[in-house]
Amino acid sequence: MKLIYPLNVKNDFVFNSSPRDFTVEEIPLYEFTGQGEHLVLKVRKKEMTTWEMLDAISNHVGIRRRDMGYAGLKDKHAMTIQYISVMAIHEEKLKAFSHDKIKILETVRHNNKIRVGHLKGNRFNIRLKKVLGVQKDKLDSVLKWIKNNGVPNYFGNQRFGTDGNNWEDGKKLIEGKLKIRDRKTKEFLMGSYQSYLFNGWLSKRMELNHLLEKFSETQTEQLMGLPAGSLTGTKEQSNFFKVVEGDVMMHYPYGRLFNVENLEEEAKRFTEKDIAPAGLLSGKKTKLAQGVAGVIETPFAQEMHLNGTRRYAWIQVTEVKKNYVEEKAHYELSFVLPKGCYATNVLDVLRGSNEV
Repeated sequence: MKLIYPLNVKNDFVFNSSPRDFTVEEIPLYEFTGQGEHLVLKVRKKEMTTWEMLDAISNHVGIRRRDMGYAGLKDKHAMTIQYISVMAIHEEKLKAFSHDKIKILETVRHNNKIRVGHLKGNRFNIRLKKVLGVQKDKLDSVLKWIKNNGVPNYFGNQRFGTDGNNWEDGKKLIEGKLKIRDRKTKEFLMGSYQSYLFNGWLSKRMELNHLLEKFSETQTEQLMGLPAGSLTGTKEQSNFFKVVEGDVMMHYPYGRLFNVENLEEEAKRFTEKDIAPAGLLSGKKTKLAQGVAGVIETPFAQEMHLNGTRRYAWIQVTEVKKNYVEEKAHYELSFVLPKGCYATNVLDVLRGSNEV
């Protein structure tokens, strides 16, 4: 699938997804209380999945993995710092825990078990290599654009498997052409197809954004086969991502869903980063786009037994910091993304990728 990005740039750099060059740190949704029957562990791990880390700690304590709490799954090929929880009665056993790939940095009591999604976001620290002077200036320029505008929120390669075709089995499952007994595998593959459809829709919307930069609203309507007059008021919007009538918007960085009725007002709120457009993850019980947004969305909406939801199409990149180490030609980056968003979306815009 061709994924379309906002900037027509080409930057060459080397990025290795390794603990030396890639770190991720969870930002908790709330402060921990310091009291209660649960014990929150701030854990640093490397070269292992979150599941493997949970297994190592649960085996040491003598509990089941499902008795532990965690907020999110983190990359195996990174140094990650994340929060997990166990019952506080295991505190003494944890003092004797030792592992060459895991370190418990801090512990604190809390009233509740940590639940999936209990995050504000994640802080990423990334080192890009072989960045020479000219490339450094180009990266500075693109990073400034990203800081001001944000990036498209595509699903990353990890969602689609080593060969990038998990979604094909997901499609076959939904169409009844494939049978798999294991529920988790089945849901994962169907989720991969949901993600594939989302990326396809987002690329179509990115195509619309690029066309509106080059052509009039009428010409863009003709090129995309949209009803005459349906894009009136879009080209004048200051955002790169153009909001259209009937779009589903969501309060940012989290909040309720609603359809665009007053295009000028909602586009202004998007500019102010109060709301953001939300793309469809097909399934039951989800809000659908209307009007011209619905026309664009319909080819990517599929009936399936999974519950549907909406996902931000465009995300803001905050707390952006950079440092250039000239003697090593290293470009060091730090930034924060909302939960569930991939650092690869930032890297792809920096690189000027056009296809995945």
